[in-house]
Amino acid sequence: MDSILTINNLTKKFGYLTAVKDLSFTINKGNVYGLLGPNGSGKSTTLGIVLNVVNQTSGNFHWFDGSITTHDALKKVGAIIERPNFYPYMSGSQNLQLVCKIKGVPFNKIDEKLEIVGLLERKDSKFRTYSLGMKQRLAIASALLNDPEILILDEPTNGLDPQGIHQIREIIKEIAANGTTILLASHLLDEVEKVCTHVVVLRKGVKLYSGRVDEMISSHGFFELRSNQQEKLLSFLENNQAFGTIKVQNSLVTAFLNEPLKSEDFNRQLFENGIILTHLVQRKESLEEQFLQLTDKN
Repeated sequence: MDSILTINNLTKKFGYLTAVKDLSFTINKGNVYGLLGPNGSGKSTTLGIVLNVVNQTSGNFHWFDGSITTHDALKKVGAIIERPNFYPYMSGSQNLQLVCKIKGVPFNKIDEKLEIVGLLERKDSKFRTYSLGMKQRLAIASALLNDPEILILDEPTNGLDPQGIHQIREIIKEIAANGTTILLASHLLDEVEKVCTHVVVLRKGVKLYSGRVDEMISSHGFFELRSNQQEKLLSFLENNQAFGTIKVQNSLVTAFLNEPLKSEDFNRQLFENGIILTHLVQRKESLEEQFLQLTDKN
């Protein structure tokens, strides 16, 4: 598989603060990657380094096969890492014409990109009349003007209302479906779960997980249980190799599975051992629960 970006042992220190620590991962062509972590986890610093805005302290990275300079490679990259900075008194189309002149791109790309982001009908409206979501969509259009091989987005739905968030996510999916690789930094688990194929989880600059989203959430799930015989229930769970982590909160027992187990089979086992349940729900772990487990362990 063709690699778009390879990061090796990247570290960035700001004085005594280590923003990124020994970070390594690879982005391959044709996927949507989520760089996931809470604020202050090193996401923006990592993006700044690979976009030549921030100098790393140690480690290295290379674009594509490593045979071209970062300066030349960035001509094949589209990025939005700050709030869009357009002229309020100019129309959306006029603002994109300026971007075309800077990037050396023909004007005939403008309508095509505005259509992708759903702004073609508003192309002659002044930028100042745009909603926050429309401004963000215009920024995505500007980043697409040079037909980049990879689109980098830093918190693309920040500050948007639910409709704006939905529109941006649908646009990202459409861009990815047309073959553009995407790297998306976000602190929103929901965003990564709905949009991304792969995820790199960061906390305090350290990588906790890197891999496919569906593999991260492909655990066997868990049972939520209640019983008037809680001690007997807990003893049964702790001595059953089908179960791993067991949590108790008030009267609710949460038992995470190590292997597949149907609720009816599990209920029958308990009944045969003289344990009657007052509550039984089987659930699939979400990315959020996986993320919380990851961050709890580290």
